[in-house]
Amino acid sequence: MLFRYNKFLILCLLLVLNSGCVRFVKHDSFKSQRSFSSNKVVTHHRVKSGETLYSIAFEYGRDHRDVARWNNIRRPYTIYPKQRLRVIPISSDEKGKKQEKIRKYPRSNAKKSHKPEKKIKYASNANLKWQWPTRGKIASTFSIQDPGRRGIDIVGRKGQSVKAAAAGRVVYKGNGLRGYGNLIIIKHNDTYFSAYAHTEDVVVNEKEKVKLGQRIADMGDTSSNKPKLHFEIRRNGKPVNPLRYLPKRH
Repeated sequence: MLFRYNKFLILCLLLVLNSGCVRFVKHDSFKSQRSFSSNKVVTHHRVKSGETLYSIAFEYGRDHRDVARWNNIRRPYTIYPKQRLRVIPISSDEKGKKQEKIRKYPRSNAKKSHKPEKKIKYASNANLKWQWPTRGKIASTFSIQDPGRRGIDIVGRKGQSVKAAAAGRVVYKGNGLRGYGNLIIIKHNDTYFSAYAHTEDVVVNEKEKVKLGQRIADMGDTSSNKPKLHFEIRRNGKPVNPLRYLPKRH
């Protein structure tokens, strides 16, 4: 009888603990991102219209130079819709698989891919200056463990200015990355990129050079329940804490 009673108590305890675990699981609004949410290893990405090599590398948390090397893509990193790109190192695939051949395209497109990229003098890491992209209260801080917190969320009013946090060149403008709404990605040099999500009234275009503090868009609420700017800094493709780079607020 005592054995049955103890067994009943253990069963109840397990049920309570189990329910507690389920209760405190945090819902992640960025859970739709393939690069972080799924247990399945994604080896390739099918290019969609409007995407750039930089935006694809950003989505999977990769260095754009690595993605280019894995796919034998040279500067200026021209890619095409429906092209299949490898987004993990070749050594991560099954043994014996050969690197896929680059898809052949009409000569008209091939000629475009050989046009030299306009040389832009980027600041070195030591000379790169940062400033806050907008005003407002920090509603969410950085956490490398949480896919929804790969940057910081700055809450403000809809329509307030969003500015370039550092000088560089716009390498992506669009809404193709789920969970980011209208997104702008700026390349500051081969090491650092910054991203500005949930924007509206974007006033810059891809390949456009921007200065430190230049207005690039307004704060919006695309893919968000309130006006805010989700701001990220990527170092060699990996998210880093923006607060380590932005000047301290007084």
